[in-house]
Amino acid sequence: MLSSCQTRNKYISNKNLTDYPSGSGISFYDGKIYLIGDDAASFIIMDTAFNIVDSVQLFESQQKRIPKELKQDLESSTIVTNNDSTEILLVGSGSLSLYRNNGWLINPVTKAKTQIDLKQFYTRLTTAGIKELNIEGLATIKDGIVLASRGNKTFPTNYLIVTTGQFWKEQESASIKIIKLASNADTTIFNGVSGLEYSTISDQLLLTVSTEDTYNAIEDGAIGKSYLWIINNFSDKKNMDTISPDKAIDLEKLNERFKGQKIESVCIISEINKQMELVLVADDDKGGSALFKIRITY
Repeated sequence: MLSSCQTRNKYISNKNLTDYPSGSGISFYDGKIYLIGDDAASFIIMDTAFNIVDSVQLFESQQKRIPKELKQDLESSTIVTNNDSTEILLVGSGSLSLYRNNGWLINPVTKAKTQIDLKQFYTRLTTAGIKELNIEGLATIKDGIVLASRGNKTFPTNYLIVTTGQFWKEQESASIKIIKLASNADTTIFNGVSGLEYSTISDQLLLTVSTEDTYNAIEDGAIGKSYLWIINNFSDKKNMDTISPDKAIDLEKLNERFKGQKIESVCIISEINKQMELVLVADDDKGGSALFKIRITY
């Protein structure tokens, strides 16, 4: 049963990043927050007070925002183990061929970066039945990785894709389990998944979800509302054909600062005593980003 526990959750703070465009994927590792924008030329690193402390240049660009037809559309990130090292995996949405089928592996210590071609894996996903691929969420789970493909008003279905922990190395043979993501929300409004995070402590999958007036996987639309969905006991559900969220948090009801914000992703920065401190990132579609810190109790 879908439930909401607004009174047990708390808004903490927020910060606008007017000079960093289109925040889309966010991860946390070793006390630092790692953020990518879907049309940004660099990957930025922040402390938990949202101060920018470092960056990694990914693309050469004279423009603040890489044009829509050329951007790699890096929408999501997660922390992975690669060649016995901890690295940050960024992946493109796959929504437009050539540029958006790429990903990156970045070493947070050395800043070494490696570009990877994900076309083979993404082709398998479309062949398996995801009509209009739009990868917007990515999270490392127990024994694997889960991705999320966002639907739209033309194809109003979100999917979770469970695969192996290093799927980019075995794109032809990596296992794929596609799960339809259902909800008990008003069916006249489509809620699209925009980001993922997983808690190894509580086995919860967190999903950022937003409404947007768009009929395809490429164009932006008018910003609606954003939510945080929670799926409990995800390890027991990852082989199901359909999953519904167990909890839904209306972020605008949590705090009015979320009004008009298109939340793109979430990361856990601490979890203790059944409380999670989260950082969420929003894209304003105008060349800026916003960060929000909240605490939820479960």
